[in-house]
Amino acid sequence: MKTTEMFAAHPRKLTMDITAITECINSLVECADVCTCCADACLGEQMVQDLTKCIRLNLDCADICQTTARILARQTDTVPQLLRTQLESCAVACRLCMQECEVHSEMHQHCRICRASCQNCEKICQDLISRLSEGTRTTFL
Repeated sequence: MKTTEMFAAHPRKLTMDITAITECINSLVECADVCTCCADACLGEQMVQDLTKCIRLNLDCADICQTTARILARQTDTVPQLLRTQLESCAVACRLCMQECEVHSEMHQHCRICRASCQNCEKICQDLISRLSEGTRTTFL
């Protein structure tokens, strides 16, 4: 995987587990893509006005996931508090999007797929937040 190769080629010693970072970045990028596709699919539905909130949350979640992936990919002089706050915001966005997609999941397969992707991404973000907290407790106080 190219992300892992890039981290391995980084001139500085990374302070976080490369496997965990890579897994999170991959999940974030996938979730952003899935949320964007779900918003587009919602726009194609007959009762699109009933999906306005879902579309908005899909697009917000996609943007937040994409931004979080980019911030996480930058490992030079990482500011742990900023990274942690971004991951927390992303987890919240994923949770809210997941909950809204749940409302429409019986009727729309794309919402079921999006719900699952958001649920997975939220979990992985929470796992990385826990790792950050364990590894650098004093930084976050």
